[in-house]
Amino acid sequence: MYENLALFIDGQWRSGDGRATETVINPATEAALGELPHATDADLDDALAAARRAFGDWRRRSPTDRGAILRQAAAILRARAEEVAANLVAEEGKSLTESRIEVMVAAEVLDWSAEEGRRQYGRLIPPRGPGFQQAVVPEPIGVCAQFAPWNFPAIFPARKISEALAAGCTCIIKPSEEVPASAIAIVRALEEAGLPPGVVNLVFGVPDTISRRLLASPVVRKLSFTGSIPVGKHLMRLAADNMVKTTMELGGHAPAIVFDDVDVDQVAAILTASKFRNAGQVCNSPTRFFVHEAVYDRFAAALAAAARGVRVGNGMDDGVVMGPLANARRREAIEGFVADALDRGAELLAGGARLENKGFFYAPTILGDVPDTARIMREEPFGPVAALTRFADTDEMLARANGLPFGLAGYAYTRGLANAQAVRDGLQVGLLGINTPQIALAETPFGGMKESGHGSEGGSEGVAGYMTTKFVSQLAL
Repeated sequence: MYENLALFIDGQWRSGDGRATETVINPATEAALGELPHATDADLDDALAAARRAFGDWRRRSPTDRGAILRQAAAILRARAEEVAANLVAEEGKSLTESRIEVMVAAEVLDWSAEEGRRQYGRLIPPRGPGFQQAVVPEPIGVCAQFAPWNFPAIFPARKISEALAAGCTCIIKPSEEVPASAIAIVRALEEAGLPPGVVNLVFGVPDTISRRLLASPVVRKLSFTGSIPVGKHLMRLAADNMVKTTMELGGHAPAIVFDDVDVDQVAAILTASKFRNAGQVCNSPTRFFVHEAVYDRFAAALAAAARGVRVGNGMDDGVVMGPLANARRREAIEGFVADALDRGAELLAGGARLENKGFFYAPTILGDVPDTARIMREEPFGPVAALTRFADTDEMLARANGLPFGLAGYAYTRGLANAQAVRDGLQVGLLGINTPQIALAETPFGGMKESGHGSEGGSEGVAGYMTTKFVSQLAL
C-alpha cells in the first residue's frame, strides 16, 4: 500500500488544510499514486523554529543516546523492507531487486552514522608552557537544510538525516517531490524509534521557493545538496549570504577505461550491469567508454550483445533488470543525446528507441565511435546510454577523460600494474574503481572534485561534515 503523503514538522504530520498539492506518478504505468502536499511559508517558518528549538536539547544528548535512536530506526526500516521497496519501485521505477538492496543499504547507513557519531573525538595539543591546556573540540554546527534527489529515494535521505543527527544537529530535509514515499518511511521509522519533535522536519514543495526561504534564514548553518551542477551553484550563491557551510555532491560524467589486456567478455558483463543499473540514472554511472583500439571491436560487439539482453519492464515483474526512466523529461533528454550523436557520425550498436506504449521506457543503448564533439561526450546524459570511443595512447586518453569540468567518478579495467597506476595518478576524480564498479559503501567517503562538488558523505567524513571546530586554550590561574 502506497504511503500516506504528508509533511512532518515539529513532530506532527501535516496534510490537507488547503495546501497546494502535486500528483506523484508511477513512471512504469503513468498512473497516479497520490497527492503530495506542498509546504506553505508558515510551514517552513514552523520547521525553522522547531529545528532551532530542538537543537539545544539534541546537541546535549550523548552520542550513545542519539545512536540508539538511529539504530532502532534502522531495525524498523529493515522490518518494513518489502513494503518500502515496493513503494520505491512504484514511484522511482527501478527493479524490485535493486529497491530491496537500496532499502537495506539505507538501514545500514543509519547504523553506520550511529556508530560514527561516537567517534568525533577532538584532540589535545601539547602546550608551549606550564599551566596551559589546549584542546580542539568538534561541535555540531547547528540547523541543517538538506536537499535530496530522486534517483535514490531511500539512500540519500537516510545518509543526510543520519549524519546530521549523529553529529548532534537538527535538520529540515526536502526530498524530491517525485519520490516522497521512501523519505516518509524513513522519517516514520525515526519517529517510532523515539526521535524528539523538531529534530527532523520533512517538507515538500516548489524547490526554489523552499530553498530561498530556508537559506535566507540565519537559523540554517549547514546546507547539503545532491543534484545537478547548475542547481548546486544556485544554492551556493544563496548560502553565501549567511556564510552557510556547504556539502555539494553534483553531476558526474564518469569515464570507463578498458585497456587491451582484459578479458573482454568479462569486462563487458561487468560494465553492462553497472551502466544500466537504475536505467543509468546514477551520478557515478560509467558513461564515456574509452576502449583501447586493440580490443575496441570485440568489446563493442560484446557490450552491444549484453545490452540487447537486458530485460526491460515494470520493476515489479519477475526477471526485470531495468525499469523505466523516472519521468518523461529524462526520456526526451536521452532521445536528444542519441539523435545528436548519430547526426555527428556515431554508430548505433544497440537500442536507440522508446519501448512500450505506457511508461517512460527507453532501450539500453550503445553508441560506437562517438566523436568528442557530440553532446553526450560533453554533457552528462543520466540515462541508459553508453558512448564508446577508441584510444591508443594512455596519456592522450587521460587528457581527454580529464577534459571536462566534472570529476566525480571513474573506472578502469586492466591486468597491468602500470596501467592501473597511470589511471590512479592521472584521473581527476573523487571516486575511482579499478577492476570493480564498487565505489560506494556506508563506511567510505562519497564525493567529487572540480564542478562535481566538494565535501563528502559517508565514511568518517560524512558525520564530520556536520561538525564545526572549536579551539580552546586554557591557562590555570
